[in-house]
Amino acid sequence: MPSESANAVVARGLTYAYPGRTALSGVDFDVRTGEVFGFLGPNGGGKSTLFRLIATLALPAAGTLQIFGVNALAHPAAVRRKLGVVFQSPSLDPQLSGRENLATHGRLFGLSAREITTRSTELLERFQVADRAEDRVEVLSGGLRRRVEIAKALLPRPDLLLLDEPSTGLDPAARRELRAVVAELSREGVTVLLSTHFLDEGDACDRLALLDGGRIAALGAPNALKAEIGGEVVTLGADDPEALAREISTFFPELAPSVVEHQVRLESERGYELIAKLAQAFSARITSATVARPTLEDVFVRKTGRGLLSANETEAPS
Repeated sequence: MPSESANAVVARGLTYAYPGRTALSGVDFDVRTGEVFGFLGPNGGGKSTLFRLIATLALPAAGTLQIFGVNALAHPAAVRRKLGVVFQSPSLDPQLSGRENLATHGRLFGLSAREITTRSTELLERFQVADRAEDRVEVLSGGLRRRVEIAKALLPRPDLLLLDEPSTGLDPAARRELRAVVAELSREGVTVLLSTHFLDEGDACDRLALLDGGRIAALGAPNALKAEIGGEVVTLGADDPEALAREISTFFPELAPSVVEHQVRLESERGYELIAKLAQAFSARITSATVARPTLEDVFVRKTGRGLLSANETEAPS
């Protein structure tokens, strides 16, 4: 395990509660300097609350938080100078142009007029919005606005970039562009911490934590987490998936089927052989069958007993 000096963020026992609801409960994690670290989980899992703590916008009820060796709870102003933040909700002034938004942000950080001009031009060109830099933000597409948001966050050259659900409102092409930007920033030494409920964004992280119900259900590199499952995942469709799962458990108790998002889910070293055996035994009940390598969704199911989709449908926003 790397020493704490190699870590950008060290959190121990972070706990936070809203009236009638605990948002975070004893959360521990480290983020290594220069890596892309993700929090993958459903709405209401605690991701946005956690980001508010890291951004020094709220204090935990318990726990400690260090950012680049600085006690973030005792010295929030020192930490803020190291941060760039892109929250889930847009923070740009829609009546100002992209360039004007960056200039306003730069003045808040005490940058000189020359540095603001030079740095703004550099970032607007880098994120391919220079040709729209004088347009008011309100007329820009969601993807262009996100680029301006990230450019603004990077203006003061932060050591740690926080991206809270950065793909919200973006189309697939814009999401791919954003992942490329994040990878490039990491190569340049910027530590990136992002939250998401998209599996492809989780897969693109160096490491990630699965966050559910205010607790970390699993933490590690995406491929390592998926390797814990091994074999293949078999998914069966049925008019009555609960009844099918019960019958499979009765005749094949070693399979331990579960019902997730109205489908029967099983794990097997040889998925196609299992499908053939189940089709022979329950052909009248099975309406569809698929076999696939494990995904982060499957890891989430194994660790929490439910899928990300069903969790998103039942949880309140975090």
